[in-house]
Amino acid sequence: MGARKRIKANEIKEARKTQAYAKLRNVPTSPRKMRLVVDMIRGKEVNLALDILKFSTKEASRKVEKLLLSAVANWKEKNEGTRLEDANLIVKEAYVDGGRILKRLRPAPQGRGHRIRKRSNHVTLLVDSKVINVVNKEEN
Repeated sequence: MGARKRIKANEIKEARKTQAYAKLRNVPTSPRKMRLVVDMIRGKEVNLALDILKFSTKEASRKVEKLLLSAVANWKEKNEGTRLEDANLIVKEAYVDGGRILKRLRPAPQGRGHRIRKRSNHVTLLVDSKVINVVNKEEN
């Protein structure tokens, strides 16, 4: 690895130490199904996102709900002095990556076999407090 890449990688590692995130790895559902759930909560407030996940009928929403609670707990651990109610937390980043694929064979007509791909995925949630910009109306 060159010096430029190593320096950039170290910068990313240092930035990750201050962020509150949670990862869920090797979830045995397809990434496409999980992305439908994750897209519903991206950019939303944490309390609203938890409500959305709780009342969603998708099976993947239960796993994402648990992951979001874990990310909030990680945020509490990093920011011990601040209250959760005052922080105005949002789901800053949420993305789904493809995981390993289990390849199986299913019998097909005339002695052939069709390949079945059992997909899995990795989910990452990043939680951060929302910065509120106050604009003075007196200046106008």
